[in-house]
Amino acid sequence: MKDHIIEKVYEYTKKPYQKYFKRNKPWEIDKAALLDYPEGSLGLGLGNFLYKNHFDIQPKLEDHDIIHVLTDTGVSVREEIGMQYYLLGNGKKSVYLFLVLLSGTLFYPKHIRYFIQQYKRGYCAHSFYYLNFSNMLFMPVQTIQKTFKI
Repeated sequence: MKDHIIEKVYEYTKKPYQKYFKRNKPWEIDKAALLDYPEGSLGLGLGNFLYKNHFDIQPKLEDHDIIHVLTDTGVSVREEIGMQYYLLGNGKKSVYLFLVLLSGTLFYPKHIRYFIQQYKRGYCAHSFYYLNFSNMLFMPVQTIQKTFKI
C-alpha cells in the first residue's frame, strides 16, 4: 500500500516537475535507436534498461534513467528512494530530491540502513550527477563507472 501511495505521488508531481523545474532540453532520440548503440555503451545500457522495465523515455528526465544504469539501481520504490540518497551523497541538492528523501524516510523507516549505505556509496563516488549524459551515450558504461568510482 505504501508503494502504491508513493508511486501515485510521483505520477502527480512528475508533469509539473518536468514543466516548471527542469530547464534542460529533451533528448532527441527514441527508445528503439538506443538499441543500435555499441555493446557495453551507455546508450545501449539505457535502451536495455528501458525495455527491461517497460519504460519509455521521459522528456527532460532522461538523466534519471541514466543514473539507474550507472549505479545499477533497480526500480522498486525502496531502490528509487535509495538512489536519491545516493545522489545526495554525490552532491546533488534539489527540492524534489529532498521531498523524496523526506517522504521515503517517513514511509520506510525500516530501510534506513539501506538508505545510509546508498548515501555513503554516492559520497565515495566522484561527483557525476550533473554531467551531460546525452553526449556520453557512446562511452562504455564500465569506463564511466571506473572514472567516477561509481
